[in-house]
Amino acid sequence: MESENQTEVSEFFLTGLSEDPELQPLLFGLFLSMYLITVFGNLLIILFVSSDPHLHTPMYFFLSNLSSVDICFTSTIVPKMLLNIQTESKAITYAGCLTQLYFFMVFLCMDNLLLTVIAYDRYVAICRPLHYVVIMNPRLCGLLILLSLLMSIGNALLHSLMVLPLSFCTDLQIPHFFCELAQILKLACCDTLTNNILVYFMTSLLGVGPISGIIFSYTRIVSSILRIPSTGGKFKVFSTCGSHLSVVFLFYGTSVGVYLSSAASVSSRRRAVASVMYTVITPMMNPFIYSLRNRDMKGALRKLISGTPSFS
Repeated sequence: MESENQTEVSEFFLTGLSEDPELQPLLFGLFLSMYLITVFGNLLIILFVSSDPHLHTPMYFFLSNLSSVDICFTSTIVPKMLLNIQTESKAITYAGCLTQLYFFMVFLCMDNLLLTVIAYDRYVAICRPLHYVVIMNPRLCGLLILLSLLMSIGNALLHSLMVLPLSFCTDLQIPHFFCELAQILKLACCDTLTNNILVYFMTSLLGVGPISGIIFSYTRIVSSILRIPSTGGKFKVFSTCGSHLSVVFLFYGTSVGVYLSSAASVSSRRRAVASVMYTVITPMMNPFIYSLRNRDMKGALRKLISGTPSFS
């Protein structure tokens, strides 16, 4: 039988995290709460950084961009999931699925690259403090954000265009709560060798590369910290990296674990549940991690609540 051409595919079906009707209200309430916390928390960080001149530094500039990306990241996935639960529908249009796939990959890659940029910023601040202002100038900061965005768009566009020629069979069920590239490729009736090679190549390039950059930065940072004579001085310097390290471990620990599980004999449903960690929980936790462990953010919060004006 001839495989169905992709132009005939009108919609896919997202099976979600569970098909149990009794769990749907619980899932709806849980994910709605996490989504609202994510949006509200990250908006607060953007507000703090923009309203307090003391936070107009490269580190907080990158942090506010990370918060913006996290809002967009979860907004690409969660609203559609909530709508499907509310309407008791699993359908997502073909165009809607590819659009979700594209923006998911853009913001996932942006998250990845921004964490690397922040690691570089901390490396310069700690290892080359006398040259920090000169190196991390506004022009370079803007260029790093622009470069990260262009690389993310290029990567997502390349994968999306490679999916367009694929043909799909009659089984259009995606065992996930969003349109994930790996699951879409599994539904194709035609040869996807080129797509899989591209996935592995770009994952190596945009995955291993940034992780190596973060490891290099923190190797140099730790080396510099160990040369500080006082214990108090070591703790003070390292505490400036604590929040970023926590987010790095949370993001990469969960995302790498999920994608390694795809090569192992792990069920699609369990993999979908595990994906909640880096797609929903990590963006929700970022504002808490950066705010609760950061004296400057706490100060900005107190000023915002008390209405105290900030002066540069």
